[in-house]
Amino acid sequence: MTPVFPGMNPYLENPDIWTEVHAWLIVQLARNLNPLLKPKYRAAVEQRVYTDSLLVGIPDVSVFQSQQSKGQAVATSTLSKPIKVNVPMPEEVKESYLEIRQIGTGKVVTMIEVLSPKNKRPGEGRNQYTAKRYKVLESLSHLVEIDLLRSGEPLPMSGGVPSDYRILISRANSRPEAELYPFSLREPIPVFPLPLQSGDEEPTIDLNQVLQDIYEQASLDLVIDYGQQPIPPLTDPDFQWIQSLPTA
Repeated sequence: MTPVFPGMNPYLENPDIWTEVHAWLIVQLARNLNPLLKPKYRAAVEQRVYTDSLLVGIPDVSVFQSQQSKGQAVATSTLSKPIKVNVPMPEEVKESYLEIRQIGTGKVVTMIEVLSPKNKRPGEGRNQYTAKRYKVLESLSHLVEIDLLRSGEPLPMSGGVPSDYRILISRANSRPEAELYPFSLREPIPVFPLPLQSGDEEPTIDLNQVLQDIYEQASLDLVIDYGQQPIPPLTDPDFQWIQSLPTA
């Protein structure tokens, strides 16, 4: 049975699941938005590709045996036990995002980014995203940045408050001021407007409903054990709170 969360389901943050959730989320947002944006705009799925380092474990080898020819003694040498370490290996990373484009001109009116774990920890993923973020903030495009991950370092901003999750809306005509929607595990995900060109009606995005649809369509209930702590883990009071939620 699945707990009925008021907002974000923290079990979706598990790295083994999040890559799939992220891909579903980008496509589902495009699917939901396009009927509302026509005929003046369309939501296009784009992809950022870069090379990052993936750590790979080294097998533990402690005994070496030397088999001599038949009739001779077998010599066995015990080596010093090595320490397990990780070595970085190149990994091609693909991150999807949305561009809201104006029909006819192809102008990118709004960028929608859903942060990944690599965007929130030191390394090439954060460097790539930060560079892209600065370019958008220096442009005439709006930015919608969705952070549904408790782990990692939030992206730079001033004037915010500590929170589990956050949604940032940076309107091109209001910078450097932006609109921040901070929320906690126990709160509903805020419904927020999608910024478009001045004078155009702005559709609203209900992320909570989108995530619920993804949860059902991707059959994620089959791979989540709600009797265990999520990854990353919660505080004991928050985990106990989850155990007390009604189920469906």
